[in-house]
Amino acid sequence: MNSIRTVGSRQVYRNNWLTMREDAIRRPDGSSGIYAVVDKPTYALVIPRDSSTGTERFHLVEQFRYPLGLRRWEFPQGTVPGQADIDPAELAARELREETGLRAESMSELGLLDVAPGMSSQRGRVFLAIGITEGPHEREHEEQDMRSAWFPRAEVEKMIRDGAITDAQTIAAWTLMELAERP
Repeated sequence: MNSIRTVGSRQVYRNNWLTMREDAIRRPDGSSGIYAVVDKPTYALVIPRDSSTGTERFHLVEQFRYPLGLRRWEFPQGTVPGQADIDPAELAARELREETGLRAESMSELGLLDVAPGMSSQRGRVFLAIGITEGPHEREHEEQDMRSAWFPRAEVEKMIRDGAITDAQTIAAWTLMELAERP
């Protein structure tokens, strides 16, 4: 079966973090249409896991998410300003250090996530960070209201079940980690 073809495109909006475009398309049956697409660079999400205290724990960040009008807990994640694409592992280390002050001895990639494939080209790489050391965070100006804290596994799972964690990428990343731990 033929796929949808782009026959024209125009930029509708652009800022330092995203581009919105409107594409004129031709469907497989020959009919025309319009598709709105949000282009954002690939992001990295990091699951910081530590067992040095004898209890397994995970580091989350909480910040105000303007579109929701709510503060939300999630794993550290992000892109670089200017819509730049950088090596995913380098981006993951940067986001971890920037948002939490944590550094990881080792980071392993767990998988790839598509944020909202019906309207966005953005994809995300998920990393598990271990061998954690703490230091000062290096937050961007937009992250000035961010907080971070350690939570035991049972508490993270309870937060997901109870709706304290609703970020789809965080929940999907948790699933990737759980699947990676299976024999």
